[in-house]
Amino acid sequence: MTNSTQAKKASLLLKLHQGPRILVFPNVWDVSSAAIAFALGYPDGQRIRREEMLAVVARIAAGVSVPVTADLEAGYGGSLEDIAITANGLVAAGAMGLNFEDGTGDSAKPLAEIADQVARIHAIRETGERAGVHIVINARTDVYLDDVGEPASRFDEAVRRANAYREAGADCLFIPGVADAETIGKLVKAVHGPINILAGPATPAMEELERMGVRRVSFGSWPMRAAMTQFDRFVKELASRGTFTSLGKEAISYAEFNGLFETR
Repeated sequence: MTNSTQAKKASLLLKLHQGPRILVFPNVWDVSSAAIAFALGYPDGQRIRREEMLAVVARIAAGVSVPVTADLEAGYGGSLEDIAITANGLVAAGAMGLNFEDGTGDSAKPLAEIADQVARIHAIRETGERAGVHIVINARTDVYLDDVGEPASRFDEAVRRANAYREAGADCLFIPGVADAETIGKLVKAVHGPINILAGPATPAMEELERMGVRRVSFGSWPMRAAMTQFDRFVKELASRGTFTSLGKEAISYAEFNGLFETR
């Protein structure tokens, strides 16, 4: 993929965040960071190596014509040099967007310092500009997802972080862990940029989210886990009863599925 083609796709991806319709990412089950890690035998949480993650991203980007954004967790290293290496790798893989989280995985200090995260966002932006690609940064704060601080303090902290990341150059602000309509509506009004909500069983329907002003919705590893749940049912039935009715009649036919790859 040429840089000019990649730049055009990045521009399209950025434009899609501006409406008028909500941008929905169903997340094919090997695209979210958790799903890729699970598929390659790793637990989630930056346990997969950067090179392995980017290799999967490159395979996906090469196989589709739409813009690709990848969940690159916290960038696979805390230094600005590490972040630049990851951002360069993203561009080299043919993608043009990323999720970038402030969760640390350290229970004693679960969130990165805002100033440090701002500097990392600057590094991503500058790396993309040098490559001629506007990397679409979906800056994520894990205040709600990781239950950081007292419940009453989480809204203000999430807003403070999201707005700082927006000012640093993030294109979209990802606040996973929020499901109730009242809090989502308040976040839309308080955050100075497009908001990404992580969908779950309790999340309002797309029509309501769109009405509230949410600009982007993603599903993370949920679709992958649902697919693997079906596989788990099949294996347990096969092992216990020797039957396989749980596979049902819903599977895509071999010919149709194979054809999806033939037309890449």
